[in-house]
Amino acid sequence: MSRCSLVLVVVVVACGCGGGSTVESPPPAAPERIRLESPGFQAKGTIPERFTCSGKGTPPPLRWSGVPQAVRSLALVVTDPDAPGGTFVHWTAWDLPPHSRGVAGRLPAGAREGKNSSGDTGWTPPCPPGGDSPHRYVFSLYALSKSLGLESGAPPEDVFRALRSHATVRGRLTGRFGR
Repeated sequence: MSRCSLVLVVVVVACGCGGGSTVESPPPAAPERIRLESPGFQAKGTIPERFTCSGKGTPPPLRWSGVPQAVRSLALVVTDPDAPGGTFVHWTAWDLPPHSRGVAGRLPAGAREGKNSSGDTGWTPPCPPGGDSPHRYVFSLYALSKSLGLESGAPPEDVFRALRSHATVRGRLTGRFGR
């Protein structure tokens, strides 16, 4: 293997679900009472390439319903539980307005984003190692009893810890992607 090819392999693995920092524990559990869906892919279906590292890598549009009235804010977490080495966090976002009904490409004003498992702040697209079976990507929307009180760029572990204290209900949507 040439030096250039080796560097390319290392970069791809480190940027996708085959490298970076994974979290020890899964995202918090909460009763599932929110309906979460995407006009970009069906539940348990294949996530189109345009939302992955094989395409433009933009976040898929999401929409939701069934958020309880007494909610103070919403939080979004996207994970890959099939990543080598543990759960890979693709996105954490919080302080979404409780009256919002979805996101499409851009988060609403005032929303904050945390670090992902690649070490960057914001979304990192699905990018499983080549040759792996398709990975599951779990999108979880949490209704919160109060704001998380975290600054932008918070690490996933801090977001998960705050969610455990304030999540009342959630919605989940799972898609799959393999290369």
